[in-house]
Amino acid sequence: MATKIRLQRFGRKGYAFYQVVVADSRAPRDGKFIERIGSYNPNTNPATIDLNSERALYWLQTGAQPTDTARNILSKEGIMLKKHLAGGVKKGAFTTEEADARFEKWSASKQATVQGEKSKLSEAAKLAAAKRLDAEKEVNKAKAEALASKRAVVEAVVVEEVEAPVVEEAPVAEAAPVEETPAADEAPAAE
Repeated sequence: MATKIRLQRFGRKGYAFYQVVVADSRAPRDGKFIERIGSYNPNTNPATIDLNSERALYWLQTGAQPTDTARNILSKEGIMLKKHLAGGVKKGAFTTEEADARFEKWSASKQATVQGEKSKLSEAAKLAAAKRLDAEKEVNKAKAEALASKRAVVEAVVVEEVEAPVVEEAPVAEAAPVEETPAADEAPAAE
């Protein structure tokens, strides 16, 4: 039976994450699998990879062929390098201790690179936040100045109203009540 190490898709539309599985090469992508050896989440920055390196190395040594994406993931995690170093030990090119030392050296440089990337990203995020804060302070300052100018205009109008001389109007004389006179067309009743 031909086995493959490949990704199995999970998640929702626009936010996929993957399980790294060992499956029969004839099985569908999201179908039956032999063993789950890890997960891969490309939505984080940097991408989150969680692998059982011992099981992945075992399956590679027993002949499982990784897909292109799975090979890239295994290379990033150093499993392909472990397989290569194990082949060198098997051929007698170097000892197991030397292979372990080479892998540790590679692992340390890889960790330093990843930490450098994470620190760059966090610094960029801090810088962006500081820029947003400065821009917001400028906007707030402009709004405060506009509000202060409006208040100054309103206060000037109030001061003008208070300082303006008050002119009292003469009281209006009330008109005398008008008596109603009977209408001319109404004739007094004849006796």
